[in-house]
Formats: sequence, structure tokens, C-alpha cells
Amino acid sequence: QVQLVESGGGLVQAGGSLRLSCAASRSIFSINAMGWYRQAPGKQRELVATITSGGSANYADSVKGRSTISRDNAKNTVYLQMDSLKPEDTAVYYCNAVTVVRTIPYESWGQGTQVTVSS
Repeated sequence: QVQLVESGGGLVQAGGSLRLSCAASRSIFSINAMGWYRQAPGKQRELVATITSGGSANYADSVKGRSTISRDNAKNTVYLQMDSLKPEDTAVYYCNAVTVVRTIPYESWGQGTQVTVSS
């Protein structure tokens, strides 16, 4: 297991930018995939973006072209750069890590960071 701590959330006006950070308690070099999910009030948690250990990224259609996920193995940190933010991006953003050991996936979640986009 790995502990994850998110930071970088806050209040921003529509059209603005934020960079979320997810710091891991140990090396992320061997973590198979890390990602960002979000949950808005009254809605289910949804995928925002993921990145594999090899650097392959995947994005939800709702953020594609406006967001960039990256990982810095030296700093044990994953980032989510979000630009052109919209009010509908308002949610709690959670960091996720998946490590596969002998075909068994082990999943970890951070505590979440609030992102609020005002119109």
C-alpha cells in the first residue's frame, strides 16, 4: 500500500488554471498506474485522467484537451494540470494508485482536494 496526499485545490474563476499534486509515501516507480478521479455533490466518482508507469496517459472526454497528467518518479509525485476550467469541473479530486502484484491489483486513494470553479 502507498499513502497519497493531494494538494493544489482551491477556488478559481472560470477560464483559470490549477495544478493538482499527489505526493506518494514511497517510490512510485513500481506503481502500475496512477490517476485522478473526481466526485461532484450528488454524483458518482468519475475518472479524470490516468497515467501508466510507462507514461501512457488517458483522459476523460470532458477534460481532454484542457488537462495534462504527468508523473515525476524522482519526486514520487503525480500532477494534474487543468486549464480553461469550467464550473462543471467543480468537485473533490482524488488521487489513485494501482499496483499489481502477482495479477492482484492493490488500490490506494488519497483524501481528496476540493476544486471550486466560479462562473
